[in-house]
Amino acid sequence: MPSQPSKTLETFDNPRPEHDYTIRIEIPEFTCLCPKTGQPDFATILLDYVPDRYCIELKSLKMYVWSFRNEGAFHEAVTNAILDDLARACTPRFMRVTARFNVRGGIHTTVVAERRAPGWEPAAPVALP
Repeated sequence: MPSQPSKTLETFDNPRPEHDYTIRIEIPEFTCLCPKTGQPDFATILLDYVPDRYCIELKSLKMYVWSFRNEGAFHEAVTNAILDDLARACTPRFMRVTARFNVRGGIHTTVVAERRAPGWEPAAPVALP
């Protein structure tokens, strides 16, 4: 198998660092293991971020997400770990990770974690007619 899971996140220079813009990434095939039962937990991870100097390279993100497949983690812990790792890699102006875990035992869990760079404020929304 040529590709392997990896915790290494690569970045590239933001092509327009003078602009605030949002990058949205949807990861519909996230899996990890329940630390209590060892059964797989499936989730869709939504990543929204406003880059500063760097953007996350997508192939490394795919390998990074794959690295959780055989790890046991509570939903809250894994969501915050993903946020910590991604924010450390690219130091964004703003980042939000939303993890929507599939129903298990009649319970649907969504965990949202976010980080904002000190002093950064989003522009006011534009209301169009």
